[in-house]
Amino acid sequence: MAGVNIRGLHKRFGTVSAVRGIDLDINDGEFAVLVGPSGCGKSTLLRTIAGLEDASEGTIEIAGEIVNEVRPRDRDVAMVFQDYALYPHMTAARNIGFGLRARKFPKPEIDARVARAAAMLGIENLLDRYPRQLSGGQRQRVAIGRAIVRNPQLFLFDEPLSNLDAQLRDGMRGEIKRLHQEIATTMIYVTHDQIEAMTLADRIVLMRDGVIEQQGAPLDLFERPATRFVAGFLGSPQMSFLPGKIIRDAAGDRVELAGDGSTLPLPRERRLNGATNGLAVLLGLRPEHMTRATGAVGEGVARTEATIELIQPTGSRSYATFRLGGEPVMAELQAHDVSRPGEKIAIDINLRRASLFDAVSERAI
Repeated sequence: MAGVNIRGLHKRFGTVSAVRGIDLDINDGEFAVLVGPSGCGKSTLLRTIAGLEDASEGTIEIAGEIVNEVRPRDRDVAMVFQDYALYPHMTAARNIGFGLRARKFPKPEIDARVARAAAMLGIENLLDRYPRQLSGGQRQRVAIGRAIVRNPQLFLFDEPLSNLDAQLRDGMRGEIKRLHQEIATTMIYVTHDQIEAMTLADRIVLMRDGVIEQQGAPLDLFERPATRFVAGFLGSPQMSFLPGKIIRDAAGDRVELAGDGSTLPLPRERRLNGATNGLAVLLGLRPEHMTRATGAVGEGVARTEATIELIQPTGSRSYATFRLGGEPVMAELQAHDVSRPGEKIAIDINLRRASLFDAVSERAI
């Protein structure tokens, strides 16, 4: 296994800075996911770690060794690409063992390693087939098998599931997670899919415009986003943001919503420090923070009457769109809730779980 330590990393393409001053530590055996929108620099960062791109500035250290001047083939890393990169004239077995043959491994060892990788990935019966005879998911398993047989100290995945349909992606996510648990090798995985990031990662590294916006355990980023960008990127359906301002008086802190002047009281534990009276804010609410009201109003909960504009059933739950402070928001209802558009229902808003952002800096407060 190998830890990865990156300091002051820049990557420029002419006048364009794709990666800007990255500092990142990934522990031995950790599954780190680089996530962010297209063009944020995540794939460039991965390719620079692999040695496929040269760093413009800074250092990359793998297992305690600075590898900036080390050739890609000598970094002891294995990379799985989005397009599988299989040789069409070779069987699955020969594709998996190609790197070992290139390194002059003895045939019995190659055969043993290929058989072990195939068993781990459930493709023992596909080893005699050519890539054209395999489905997308099977080809991706072969590509992962080719990486496994090398026993590298570091696995790199560059959006390996983006060419698969939704059902196959779900299955392959589970396979990759299981693989990491079984071999316990450090993995760095690039994706633009926040669901993939949340389900796979020990640590999420969320990037934006070539820098790290926030990093940490998936639930830390989801429940305690440092910025509006992080809050809006993670979660499906997305968090809603309601503009308003802080009102402070003897009764406590409230958010006065800009759309209609209505107020929502903040729980005592969310009381703000400093001179925040009148501060322009964004109140962030996720659908699961808003549910159909039942029973008495709990502590830290505000109840409001909502007129439903749209219902979106998903099977496991339904989402109801309504207006709060003049802005459209979604509440999460039970799967078999019989509410209809135009109906008025009572909604409980759990303000203990809400997020608050400074409207100017868009940083959490």
